[in-house]
Amino acid sequence: MSKKKISQTVILLSLVSLFNDISSEMLIPILPFYLKSIGYTALFIGILEGFAEATSGLSKAYFGKFSDNLKNRMSFVRLGYGMSAIGKSMLAVFTFPIWVFASRSLDRLGKGVRTGARDALLADESTPENRGKIFGFNKALDTIGAGLGVLAALVYLHFYPSDYSRLFFIAFLPALVAVGITWLVKEKKQTAISNKKAPSLWQSLGYWKMASADYKKLLFGLLLFALFNSSDAFILLMGKQAQLTDTTILSAYIFYNMVFALLAYPFGHLADKLGMKGAFLIGVLFFMLAYFLFPLCSTVWLFFLAFFVYGFYAAATDGVSKAWLSKHCNPDDKATALGFYSGMQSIVILTANILAGLIWTKFSPQALFYLSVAGALVVVVYFLFQMKEEKN
Repeated sequence: MSKKKISQTVILLSLVSLFNDISSEMLIPILPFYLKSIGYTALFIGILEGFAEATSGLSKAYFGKFSDNLKNRMSFVRLGYGMSAIGKSMLAVFTFPIWVFASRSLDRLGKGVRTGARDALLADESTPENRGKIFGFNKALDTIGAGLGVLAALVYLHFYPSDYSRLFFIAFLPALVAVGITWLVKEKKQTAISNKKAPSLWQSLGYWKMASADYKKLLFGLLLFALFNSSDAFILLMGKQAQLTDTTILSAYIFYNMVFALLAYPFGHLADKLGMKGAFLIGVLFFMLAYFLFPLCSTVWLFFLAFFVYGFYAAATDGVSKAWLSKHCNPDDKATALGFYSGMQSIVILTANILAGLIWTKFSPQALFYLSVAGALVVVVYFLFQMKEEKN
């Protein structure tokens, strides 16, 4: 494959991500408002989001290993997107806490089933010279879909305020389109299957033993950062805390997604040129600035400014972290390695969200954000001293 060429497989997988995120982001940004409107607390929302991410992450580790065992990617990709489509539509039926948990868990389980296999496909379609660009391109289309999804929700709720149930059904349609596009992807023929058995959960989480020293050091730093990076739901709730309207908050979130989408590919290119470490640390510094600004957002323009900076952070870290990890794993274990990272990350995120809900409730929203700034500074120091700079 040419160093600069983006293959048809990458384009199709990125379109799948685009349509799936249109569906997801029609629901996720309004979910905290919806749950709060029917009586759920910030602590409940934190536990829900943490549990959902734990389901996603642990299943990524398991199904990533399973995908490597079978030397099969697309079966997992198709099944995962199908499960997520069903999970999103379930919110339209009931609002009981257990049903909300089941809906979010099925959606996130679907993400877990597909992500390791999809990321391995992207890694297989890349070279050392364009790995950052490939993951950046996928993240760019993914984020464009997120922005379009929030915009669709904003327009719909303008005409039909608080009509959440019908919106949940509407969000099912782009999810179906995403599933349909997966059938257009043709997977390259893999080598002979070495192990047809489904792995145990312990096997999928046992990658640490065989991982390289550089992978372990990088993983530790990424997980340390995840501990201080709680769900975006708390950012949206901060907007409510500042007495901003739902329209303003969602508009700022759309703006953030557009900044993210526009910069994801350029930051991926920058990572290929500057090195993954340099690009990632730039992103962490933007995170610190954004989290410093969010508690100060008493005006609309400051809220938009904070989300503008937050878009820079996301673009510089999201795709880059996966591309960086893929450099430190065996080619035959890509889905396992990336899935293991997601599994460990999910456990940390579950902890982070529960702690965030407690800090928000017992102390103050401001304390949560400023603690995250301090934690991110520790992460910067860790990477500066523990990870050597890399050039492709």
